[in-house]
Parts: sequence; C-alpha cells; structure tokens
Amino acid sequence: MTDVPVLEFTGERYTPERDREIAQEHWHRYAFARPLAPGRRVLDAACGEGYGSAMMAAAGASVLGIDLGADVVAHARARYAAVPGVAFEQADVTALDHLPDASFDLVLSFETLEHVHEQERMLDGFARLLAPGGLLLVSTPDRHTYTDLTGVENPHHVRELYRPEFEAMVAARFPARRLFGQKLLFTSLVWALDDGVSPPQLASLDGQAIRPGITNAPMYYVAACAREASALDALPALSVLGDQAEGVYEEYRREVANYRRAMAHIAHLEAEIQRLKSLA
Repeated sequence: MTDVPVLEFTGERYTPERDREIAQEHWHRYAFARPLAPGRRVLDAACGEGYGSAMMAAAGASVLGIDLGADVVAHARARYAAVPGVAFEQADVTALDHLPDASFDLVLSFETLEHVHEQERMLDGFARLLAPGGLLLVSTPDRHTYTDLTGVENPHHVRELYRPEFEAMVAARFPARRLFGQKLLFTSLVWALDDGVSPPQLASLDGQAIRPGITNAPMYYVAACAREASALDALPALSVLGDQAEGVYEEYRREVANYRRAMAHIAHLEAEIQRLKSLA
C-alpha cells in the first residue's frame, strides 16, 4: 500500500480510517465474503475507497472494483497499486453493458442498492454478469429498522426497501437464495477450544429469558443469490467479526467515565450551593 492521503469521509462512502460501529458493519460484510474469493473472478460494485476490493484480491481473487466517482477510483488505484490481482474502473453500477456476459464468479454489492433509483436495472446487470455457478452478495438496510424505528433519514439514500420488497426484487431474478440478517450487537461469546467440537449453539437474552437463535431485528440484509442451489453450499450459518481494539466498548467506557465525573461534579456543586445557602 502506497503513501496516499486518506479519502475524505463525507458520509456517502465508508473509508477504512473510520472506527467503531460503522467500521465493524462494513468490514464484516467483506469478511463474510472473503472465504468465497480464492480463485474467483470478483466484481466489487460500488467499491468506494477500494479497501474491500484489495481484501478480496489478497485472498486470491481476480478483482475488478468499480465506482461512479472519478476521484474515488483514482484514490483506489493509487492506494492499492501494490496489491496484485485488483483493478479499478470508473463505471455506473446501473449501466454495466460494457462488461461481457457471465464474466464474474462472485459479485459483491454492499450498501449500494439504497443509493440508486434504478435498482431493478442494477440487479438485472448483475444477473447477466454472473457466470454459471456464480454467487451475488448484495446488502441493503432494512427501512423499518434503519429509518422508521430510529426516525433518522440518511440523506445519501434515495430508495430504501422493506424486507418483502427486497426479497421480491432478488427472487424475481435469482431462483436460489438465502437471506441473512446483520446487526452490530454487544455480544458475549463462550466457545470450546478443543478440536472436533460441535457447531456453536446460538441464543439470545430477552430480559431474563434465554431464547434459541438470534432474535434481534436485522439492521441490514445480505442476500446470497444464484441460479444454482449448489452455489450456496459454501455459505456459513454464522459469521462473527471481532474488533481487536474493542472500539465500541472503549467509547462506551469513556462515556460512562465522563458521565460519572459529571454526576460527581454536579453533586459537589449542589453540596456547595446548599453550604452557601446555609451561610446566608
């Protein structure tokens, strides 16, 4: 990786210098796709800064990263010039007619769908580009969880989807599908370190009750799409990304410490006020 200035974060595209929640969300999607990359021809549609394309190439894939922004593509070409197997091209994800049919084994489109109006055209293009036995991973936020429940509108999103809309859109183009949920959670993991252990059991804490499975509403969906069901066999039932720096917890601990200091200071001031009143 060359010494290239970092790309300015505007909120439209993630940049790898950003940390905490947004970092874990974006890096995890590529971490989820990484085991599928070796030996495959990969299209990273709306690759942004290029970090994900570089990750796929480092895993042994031949990667084409495309993005609409000329400045973004220039940045990616400069920053990841030393990474073999990756190329970057300026292109519109809804207009990929210049790329030949069935030319990719793995197509990635993470957090792109909600940024374009012509979503059907984009998915039609991906379906055309996907080789036999190939796989598309496409993610998008759930409008109900992401926007309706929070009351916060993302100014860069032009068309968010509810789950039935998203599922219908991919079902119309891909006969074989699996739908995954993604959400950043504060989790506790207990796992065996012995060889030959059985797969992990999944459970959720609901108040004081333990319930089977992950019961939280997903913030994002990741659809794995293919024409042949066998293309889905390599997908895991669970993918977990850890953060070595524990950035979310670190911010939480800082804020708790700040809150405690503020409460102690308020208590001190209230005591001082009472003391002064007693002298009046």
